[in-house]
Amino acid sequence: MNIAAPNPSHPRVFASPLARRLAKEGGLDLSSLTGSGPHGRIIERDVKSALAGGPRKAAAEPISLSEAPSLETTRKYYAADSYEEVPHDSMRKAIARRLTESIQTVPHFYLDVDCEIDALLRLREEFNAAAPKRADGSPEWKTSVNDYIVKTLALALQRVPEANVTFTPEAMLKHKASDIGVAVAIPGGLITPIIRNAQAKTVREISDEVRELAGRARERKLKPQEYEGGVSAVSNLGMYGIKNFSAVINPPQSTILAVGKGEQRMVVKNGAPTVATIMSVTLSCDHRAVDGALGAELLAAFKTLIEQPMGLFA
Repeated sequence: MNIAAPNPSHPRVFASPLARRLAKEGGLDLSSLTGSGPHGRIIERDVKSALAGGPRKAAAEPISLSEAPSLETTRKYYAADSYEEVPHDSMRKAIARRLTESIQTVPHFYLDVDCEIDALLRLREEFNAAAPKRADGSPEWKTSVNDYIVKTLALALQRVPEANVTFTPEAMLKHKASDIGVAVAIPGGLITPIIRNAQAKTVREISDEVRELAGRARERKLKPQEYEGGVSAVSNLGMYGIKNFSAVINPPQSTILAVGKGEQRMVVKNGAPTVATIMSVTLSCDHRAVDGALGAELLAAFKTLIEQPMGLFA
């Protein structure tokens, strides 16, 4: 396959071969489209959706990073020998485009709640302690708090099915399964492999799958179908000591749960002060799909399940 040299005045458009053929046959300018495929790639459904809208009088302005100060402009603020210039790789560029697209086109709002997780921590400790030993002495399983959070979010979406949706301009897609993305930091960026049918899997199955997908993600061996789609996601920075934060939704998902550190805090129970382990979570919602009351209902279902974790095994 011949690849043309990049032309600064005509940025390269990332599109599948089928999308290019359909666009050529329909007289459609691919640069006018925003891709819904992995890393913003234009795929068949993007072209068909655009063609279904009828002839275009003018190409829409594609989302780009050109509004940020240029490299040349930014250099002027710093001494020439005070920094190292590291060119962006394709993953960093794709992440920047996708997040720019998300924050510009998805109307975000945020809800947060504190969850008491002492019961969850005890359950996890007992579950891990029950794991039989392999020949080398290692346990057959070792679940993380994040594995329980993925399971909890999946079940909460089942309890609040109106939030288990994807917005499109023509219709709302109401999903039967809760496919949950798990944010994984890899060299040069971030990727979110999807746990399919997470509501139907055990915590141990989720744990094994997350570990396997994360390993292949760091080796950049994931297939597109393993990180495309999903209805929601979990982004956990608690292991870095972060107390709370807000995450950016990864389209076509409608929500993402940002998870902070579990820490001991003074709380009041039955009118008396006591110490409990508290974890703060923030739910980012696409207001087109999940409004305030619905988002609050979803977060309340999550809080109930995470604080009464035996429900995860029901």
